[in-house]
Amino acid sequence: MGKIDWRIRGPEISTCNCDWGCPCQFNALPTRGQCTATVAMRIDSGHFGKTDLKGVKFAACATWPGAIHEGKGSIQAAIDDKANEAQREAILTILSGRETEPGATIFQVFSTVIDTVHPPLFLPIRFEVDAKKGTGSFSAPGFTSASVEPIRNPVTGEPHRARVTLPHGFEYHDAEYVSSTASAPGKIKLDWAGRHGHIAQLDMGPAGPAH
Repeated sequence: MGKIDWRIRGPEISTCNCDWGCPCQFNALPTRGQCTATVAMRIDSGHFGKTDLKGVKFAACATWPGAIHEGKGSIQAAIDDKANEAQREAILTILSGRETEPGATIFQVFSTVIDTVHPPLFLPIRFEVDAKKGTGSFSAPGFTSASVEPIRNPVTGEPHRARVTLPHGFEYHDAEYVSSTASAPGKIKLDWAGRHGHIAQLDMGPAGPAH
């Protein structure tokens, strides 16, 4: 158990290079043999010890040469440049998996399969989401950008809504599955359209997400 009490609540947009549905969500191998992702979150309420995290935004890019559980991953995070020093340190601690029970959160699990952690960036981060419509986007200049929209019926073009519940998931409880377009020009490069994405309302602390 971590020694510092913390909690973050707010919307997350997650995108990856796999086909819609993302096999990793079902303990299967990635669509194209390797995994690359870019994600972002806006904390609507939260704290790390006595540090208020309300309003802080962060993004990350990560990649693995094979399946995530095989390790050898690389990651880089960006925190909104409006965050103060205490907030930056808090977010970096949470993202590192420290102050978290083993296996409890996606951050702690990923920390065990990442070999390279690039220095964090502090940039203006734009984050917009409409969970009811299944749309959203985020960007950090020179680092990453992504947008999501509903998966479309190939015949009618109408939105094909899909939601997944993971009762014991270490990232979220419920998520809306969507279609993503993303690019990143930095240390971890990525570029795709029509791939997996999901929108989730995160609510987690040292013992994992609320279920």
